[in-house]
Amino acid sequence: MRAPLAFFCLIASTGSAFAAPPAPSQTMPLSMRAVFDTLVLPDAISSYRSGSGRPGPDYWQNRADYRIKARIDPAHHRLDGSEAITYINNSPDTLGEIWLQLDQNLYRTDSRSWIAYPDWHPDHTDGAVIERVTIEENGKEKPVPFRISDTRMQIVLPAPLAGKGHRIVLHVAWHHTIPGPWGGRTAVTPVHDGEIYEIAQWYPRLAVYDDLRGWDTLPYLGQEFYLEYGSFDYAVTVPWNYTVVGSGALTNPQDVLTSTERKRLAQAAQSDRRVLIRTAQDIDDPQSHLARTGEKTWRFHMDNTRDVAFAASPAFIWDAARLNLPALPAPGGGTPRPRLAMSVYPREGAGPEAWDRSTEYVKHAIEYFSEQWYPYPWPNAVNLGGHGAGMEYPGIVFDGWKDRDDVLFWITTHELGHGWFPMIVGSNERRHAFMDEGFNTFIDAYASQHFNHGEFAPKKDAEFAPETGDPARDIVPVLTAGDAPTLMMPSELVPEKYRHKVTYFKGAYGLMLLRETILGPERFDPAFRAYIRSWAFKHPTPSDFFRFMSSAAGEDLGWFWRGWYFRNWWPQYRLEGVERHDTAPEGAGTVSIGVKNEGKLVLPVLLRVVWQDGSHTDRQIPTEAWALHTRLQIAFPDHGPIRTVALDPDRHLPMPDREGTVLTPASRP
Repeated sequence: MRAPLAFFCLIASTGSAFAAPPAPSQTMPLSMRAVFDTLVLPDAISSYRSGSGRPGPDYWQNRADYRIKARIDPAHHRLDGSEAITYINNSPDTLGEIWLQLDQNLYRTDSRSWIAYPDWHPDHTDGAVIERVTIEENGKEKPVPFRISDTRMQIVLPAPLAGKGHRIVLHVAWHHTIPGPWGGRTAVTPVHDGEIYEIAQWYPRLAVYDDLRGWDTLPYLGQEFYLEYGSFDYAVTVPWNYTVVGSGALTNPQDVLTSTERKRLAQAAQSDRRVLIRTAQDIDDPQSHLARTGEKTWRFHMDNTRDVAFAASPAFIWDAARLNLPALPAPGGGTPRPRLAMSVYPREGAGPEAWDRSTEYVKHAIEYFSEQWYPYPWPNAVNLGGHGAGMEYPGIVFDGWKDRDDVLFWITTHELGHGWFPMIVGSNERRHAFMDEGFNTFIDAYASQHFNHGEFAPKKDAEFAPETGDPARDIVPVLTAGDAPTLMMPSELVPEKYRHKVTYFKGAYGLMLLRETILGPERFDPAFRAYIRSWAFKHPTPSDFFRFMSSAAGEDLGWFWRGWYFRNWWPQYRLEGVERHDTAPEGAGTVSIGVKNEGKLVLPVLLRVVWQDGSHTDRQIPTEAWALHTRLQIAFPDHGPIRTVALDPDRHLPMPDREGTVLTPASRP
């Protein structure tokens, strides 16, 4: 039971017990000005990006549509490809050049990454060998010169490309050797029944031209990506006994699947439990394939995406179940098709606590995130059991066939969560990693609580609360480490030892503090959903996010952005005694409790008085209480003898030192 809260006040201390200011220390500022002063964000407001954090009235974004043909030669582990890119310049600028990303050049021994990050390179190749670059004019292709610099290719246009919707069609032909296992997230992995090809970063891709930097041409050093949105039609030619799964919808099932496989897919579209499309027995049976010689070409289509990836192998077990989401129109405006959760994996990965449950995890992640945050926009969601890179692409994720139990659930959920950050909300991963890894880990943590009555809760892995599962406790060594980078540190400058601890864990826990401690779910959730809707398939920056949440939640959060994102500050509060004051002859009075702030991250903190009769009185000390003071006295109506007084009694705050947060006062004389 709770005692009635008839009277409460915050009193700035003036008595002798609080008169002398404390000696300066690393965590106790003489002034709170550094905490509450105006925060100037990195990106200025403009007609492109508004003060509310929303896209401005003149926001623009370029577009790239792709038609790609690829062929895999297993004998030489080689991919040959050609593409036609329709690039639409929606900017107000006239462009005299175009930049493409050649991520496969990462594997060249003369690449910047080869020297800077040697641990990323167990294999080397000749990179992307560009055979031909042409521009289409009046239906004819004309060769154009190009210059390659590390993982970028510059094409100087024969005539400038005007803005405001003008377009150009660019053709590129290339080939590259596919790296072996790992391969920086694109790999060839041997298993019992053949090889698994995990194909990503596999085609020359348009760099982003935006309102912040013009061409954003950071070299690919092995981390993440920043890409334009568009539509993709891509075709993959492989040997007759290979199964291919990829981003988007398979558009020619009649050409590559047997009638049995098509019937099983139709059954899966009606089933909440997995249906096996290709079984372990099918792997051993040549009759289970539509053709038994030569090659097959698998065709896929995906709209409104920034990338595509695929996997191919003769060794796949393949299962699927329906996604309980509205059907999407088929490519070309045909009959809407059901959407599927799918898994493919080698027979070594099968098992009741292993990949037999993968599709169950896929289905939960896609449906839960769709309901909680934003509807999943694409046809299918595929989990691949391969080398185990743990990597995300729109519509397909690459995980490890050896994963099982809670590890398989967590990695599946995390990689699929990237469908929202950064695949839907297209932030710049190469510069602001916390906007994809941190945001995604945040939604993952709640997915762990939601799945099967918390079967795998709390989330406790390398990405979040790795020691105890309690984020308030596990984050303390990160906050107090003198060499830990901040969340605003450019992605490539974050040391590997802090990549998960800061980018993932701290990034996620910051949103959790914002949701549960500062704003409350009733304000956070609508604001966060509105942020996703506003920036879906667009390119927000940290400044946009900070402005959006402050505006939509109705709270000046500059102090929090500064302390958690631009600094590694932490909260630190202590109790400083209890005094009683009788104010009436009948003995009614107040209890005065002293509270001291020693930290710079002034999170709201709960003060709880537990009375001798077992009731308790709670009061939240707001952030603003510390704007002009580092010590306060807090008065409660006297409710009799006190059992305990506690600050943050449920230990929700990441305070490094708990000494002085609980007092047991003497009973009333």
